[in-house]
Amino acid sequence: MDHDLKIPVRDGVLLTADLYRPDTADPVPVLVRRTPYGRSGAPGGASVDGLRLVRSGYALLVQDVRGRFGSGGGFEPYWHEGADGADTVAWAVAQPWCDGSAGLFGRSYEAMAALLAAAERPPGLRAIVPHVAGSGFDEGWTHQGGAFQQGFVLYWVLYDLLLEGAGLTGAERAEVADAVDRIEELYRDPGAATDLLDRLAPYYRRWREHPSGDPYWRRAAPRAAYPAIEVPALHLTGWYDIFLVGALENYRGMRECGNASRLVVGPWSHCITGGIFPQRRYGLAADEDELDVTGLHLDHFDRHLRRPGGAPDRHDPVRLFLTGADVWRTFPDWPVPGTEDLVLHLDGRRLTAGPAPADPGADRIRHDPADPVPTTGGATALPGQFTGGDCGPLDQRAVERRPDVLCFTGEPLTAPLAVVGDTTVTVYVTPDAAGADVTAKLVDVHPGGRAELLCDGVRRLEPGAGRAGTAPAHTGADGVAGAGGDSGAGSDSGAGSDSGAAGEAAEAGEPVEVTVALGAIGHVFRAGHRIRLEVAASNAPRFDVHPPVLAHHTVHHGGDHPSRLLLPRLPGA
Repeated sequence: MDHDLKIPVRDGVLLTADLYRPDTADPVPVLVRRTPYGRSGAPGGASVDGLRLVRSGYALLVQDVRGRFGSGGGFEPYWHEGADGADTVAWAVAQPWCDGSAGLFGRSYEAMAALLAAAERPPGLRAIVPHVAGSGFDEGWTHQGGAFQQGFVLYWVLYDLLLEGAGLTGAERAEVADAVDRIEELYRDPGAATDLLDRLAPYYRRWREHPSGDPYWRRAAPRAAYPAIEVPALHLTGWYDIFLVGALENYRGMRECGNASRLVVGPWSHCITGGIFPQRRYGLAADEDELDVTGLHLDHFDRHLRRPGGAPDRHDPVRLFLTGADVWRTFPDWPVPGTEDLVLHLDGRRLTAGPAPADPGADRIRHDPADPVPTTGGATALPGQFTGGDCGPLDQRAVERRPDVLCFTGEPLTAPLAVVGDTTVTVYVTPDAAGADVTAKLVDVHPGGRAELLCDGVRRLEPGAGRAGTAPAHTGADGVAGAGGDSGAGSDSGAGSDSGAAGEAAEAGEPVEVTVALGAIGHVFRAGHRIRLEVAASNAPRFDVHPPVLAHHTVHHGGDHPSRLLLPRLPGA
């Protein structure tokens, strides 16, 4: 092993790396992992046995990205990863111990950095494996459906980016450690961290100031560079991963550009990969180790680095773990061919198939920014990520008993129902004049009452939505949504009792049609189970609370406002 290699990049900055080499004098392919989290940990990262890669005949180069730990330059997340990654690959393939071919891999930040570097087309790069990658640094990473992903981003910056590797003084590190210990308090009052973040992580303010879709983000957007990514990619992600939407977008966008991409989706969150959550076990087959994620990397790199131009892979390129049935299945593509739209209308507090109900109905939601609907599982990456206590398929019954959620439930299913693909809900909302967040969750209700969260999302309406001459909704891309509720729960019987309270904004305007992207699932609802939809006005701290004043919104269904849930049903699955 060679420690502390200094690798120059185009602007003269030196990036530090460690090199692991197999026991041979012959040149070999090199696999590159570039990380902001410190190269001193497991060489392959959290999911890959790096030493097994080396024993299999690959050199492994693990590098600290610019401005982190041992590398020079200033760190700003993603801004230099395309150029620095390409320069690192070009340097590596020119070394005498390399045979001229390289692969890039890594999880999370490392994975998106690999995609950005691949778009630079460095010489010798033959394949990539982005694991739980995003498709951009705006939508799906810092923002979702117009909302700011406060729960994840605030903790990520404080814990992962500042606490270690940022070169802070002892006093500065102590400030950050104190903020990490007070994270729940900061979630309730994020402004209390403003001074600290402005001094030590000024990029955080820029993320808040630039909405999704702003040109500011293009520099760190794999989705903008799909035509330039020509090397074959193996995409790995999980149904409860915070970046699931981005990983699926990467697969689909690259395939549409002719890239020989493959896709694996397991029952995992961002950091829970054993298939075991506090309230749900998916079985041994769901474990990343049992699936052999390291072996998947080796198969992909062997095919494209050791045997380029060999026989084509005739296996289906998409491998999905279908929750509910708890089995792996392969498919020819994503979106999975052959699905049919299943439309379920909101009808009173029911979900019903068939035509939209003729009778109109409406429910009022009271939004209190001092008591938002609490995040309870889902595709999150909050402080509990290391135990899985705050993410994944948690039971939603406690949330459903709150008076500020609306719950719509279908009849017990008489036969299994497979839903594979992107799910959405379209609701008609009269928002408060101060604006609104429309959050939604899709839930599988078991016969015993357990309400298992499948996916969730948000859509932000800016102040004045629904009034003449104003935009009905935030113009950013759709987000991912959240939980379900009791069929009789959620009526806001006291919503009008505090009319005129201090700080309250008056409801105004007309109903607007709002579509919330709930996210993708591969799930089988078993016979006797029920489908449930929850609609609320917050999901905190996952998303920042909006508006910051007491507000009331009305959700319409039936009659002229056919609010509905859209599911991609897969016959015969």
